[in-house]
Formats: sequence, C-alpha cells, structure tokens
Amino acid sequence: MSWDEIQGHDSIVASFRQAVTRGRLASTFLFVGPEAIGKKKFALQLAQSLLCETNEESVLESCGTCDACLQVKAGSHPDLLFLQKPAGKSRIPVELLIGERKNRMRQGLCYDITLRSFCGGRKVAIIDDADYLNQEGANCLLKTLEEPPLGSVIILISRNLQSQLPTIRSRSQIIRFSPLPTEVVSKLLIENQLVDSQAEAEQLASLGNGSLLQAKKLADVELREFRSTLLGTLSRNDFASVAISKLTVEFVDQAGKDASKRRERLSDIVSFAREFFQHLLHCTTGQNRQVDAVLETNAVKALKFVEDRPEALICCLDRCIEAQAQIEANANLTSLTDAWFDDLSTALRFGYVVKA
Repeated sequence: MSWDEIQGHDSIVASFRQAVTRGRLASTFLFVGPEAIGKKKFALQLAQSLLCETNEESVLESCGTCDACLQVKAGSHPDLLFLQKPAGKSRIPVELLIGERKNRMRQGLCYDITLRSFCGGRKVAIIDDADYLNQEGANCLLKTLEEPPLGSVIILISRNLQSQLPTIRSRSQIIRFSPLPTEVVSKLLIENQLVDSQAEAEQLASLGNGSLLQAKKLADVELREFRSTLLGTLSRNDFASVAISKLTVEFVDQAGKDASKRRERLSDIVSFAREFFQHLLHCTTGQNRQVDAVLETNAVKALKFVEDRPEALICCLDRCIEAQAQIEANANLTSLTDAWFDDLSTALRFGYVVKA
C-alpha cells in the first residue's frame, strides 16, 4: 500500500507531510467523515509510513517491502495497535481498552500504548468505530489522551464528530475527510469489479454522494427505489408519518429473519434521511455540493417550506442521529420506526420534538 492508493484526500496527505517535516506531528487525531471514504485506509497508510524501517520518517512514505511494512499489511506489527467494535456487539467493550476487571490497567490498548516500542520507534494506535465507545470507555481513553506516551500516535476514526465527548474532541487534532469525488467512486467501483459497465459505475457513483459503500448498496434496485420514495415523502410539508412508517416496517421485514440484516436495512434508511436533512441545511447556509438528481429534486421541493427554518432541520438531524443509536442499541424496530417518523413530522412542522 502507498499514498497513491489513497484517492480523494491529497490535501490531507500534504498536511501530514508538512507536519512531519516540521517535527510538529500531533499525538492524537480524530478522523471524521462519511462512511467508506478511506479514513481507515488512510490511518493504516499513515501508520505504515511512520513505522517503515527503510525510509526516514520525515519522508512519510512507506517502502512497502521492509519487515515493518509487511507486518503492518498483515496486521501483525507489534507497535501497531488496532481496535474496533467486535462483531455482534453494539459497543466497544471497555475491557479492550483497560483489560478485564482482575487485570484493570494491566491489559488493553490504554496499557499497551504505554509500553516501550518493540522496534525502538513509534507506537501507533488506531481505534476504528470510535463512535461505538461507551461513556466508561471514552473516559478511560481520555486519561491516555491527557498524557499521551512520548512518540505515540493515536487515531480515532469517526463518522460523526458529535458522537465524541467534548473532552476527547478538545484533546484531538480533528481531520475532516470530505466525501469522495464522483469520478473517484466510479473508478473504485470498476477497479474492485463491483459493476459490469462504465455506465453503471457512473450511475451508482452519482447516487453514492461521495461514499463507496452507499454506491455499492444502491446497486440493489429495491433499496434505490425505496430511497426515492422516502425522499419524496420527506420533501412534503405535512407528510403522513403513519403511512411511511408502515411502508418502512414492511420493507425492513423483507430483509429476512436475521435481526442484524433488518437493523442494517433500517440503518440505511435513517442514513438516507440524515443525508437529506444535511443537504437541506447546507443549502440554507449557501453551501453548494454535488448530489444525485433524486436528492436534489426533492431538496428543491422541501426548501420551499424549510429554507428559513434551519432549527427544524437541526432537530431532524439530531433525531436521525438518535435513531441510529437506538438501532445499534437493539431497540424494537417497529416502535422505533413509528416514533422516528412521528418526530420528524413534528419537527418539520413546529421545529421541535416533544421528549417523553
């Protein structure tokens, strides 16, 4: 792997190179941006460049062939700590950070990062899925961030800045990753053999709105059609929440008996709505960004009644973030869907949601 494989983030690569050259590389970074735009890949390439045994660190370029580079690729480098939410878990267990109860602070990432480097250089820790840190885990990590070990680099990867504690945000250098350009998504779809033609790649890339994962998912025609129905509903001033909720529950149930598949489908639907409200908010502040035709068409309709009411859009965004958290916490999907759409309808009409 090399920086040439990191597409769409050249300016961030340049800023890291400049920081390393000046000897001003921070100890903690918070990578923030949409899902599937290359944040984790960037973090691993940064780690490989910092741990490379052939090239000087000031070059910030991995050779790709030394033992260190090969170990990073294989995920076996002793000075690279990688942590993510285990499959089947709704949160990152605190034990992965500070060890089991009988070995607290003698195991886990917060302990391992304090140990001397095996290879005599840096130690790098990457926390993927940092949005899934619970309160206890985030507080444990905070102690490490307050006094980071000399020579260590800690990278947290997040989709949503507001998911992190203010104290973690204040102790991290925030790196904002923008959605990938449409042409990059199209190129990646072809390179990864995810489409059969250039035309299909371009169509899905435009629907992906900067996310390779969303582009891949929207290859599912049924999901694509439901997204169009959802956005058409949300673009109305007084939409029927009961009707769209019933339609959504039926569509979610079609994902099958596997609960995780149904949760994933509802999560995708909430993400579509969240993306819609984010775009509307951007429009009200004069920010222009390229989106697909379906999203743009429905946004134009919605702006007629929300353009001068950003507080309603912020309320809808907050409710979508809350709904995502409820899905991850294994809430009842039918009840969640009913409440979510009812709250969105109320927020669009009145600019607030009544909390129970």
